[in-house]
Amino acid sequence: MNKQQSLDILNSYNKDTLMETLKIEFINVGADFLTAKMPVNSKVHQPYGILHGGATAALAETVGSSASAFFLNDKSKIVKGVELSINHLKSKREGEVFATAKAIHQGRTTHLWEVKIVDEEDNLISLCKITNIVLDKK
Repeated sequence: MNKQQSLDILNSYNKDTLMETLKIEFINVGADFLTAKMPVNSKVHQPYGILHGGATAALAETVGSSASAFFLNDKSKIVKGVELSINHLKSKREGEVFATAKAIHQGRTTHLWEVKIVDEEDNLISLCKITNIVLDKK
């Protein structure tokens, strides 16, 4: 499967979900990373007119969990996020943010990912860590 086919499959899972509501789109995949983007506008602002931490966390969990499932590539398994830690380092009012997940550990039952969220100029907006559990589908 080529890169575009992989991105098309990943983006197809977003229909009728929070990811579609937040307009999260997977834009790049490589041998050891997955990247998605999300627009920053009033729909994802908190009352002070800046990017809401919850929207940022939803982006981070989306990319980290999707990366686990994509790289696991086992239809008999399901991936669920069990812990998300996020540090918000810089605010963002408009434009786009980009989240890239890279594996720290990919074990048989647990995966640990680092997710960096940056703006268009590669300024670090948030730094996240997500732990996922890999379970057998019921």
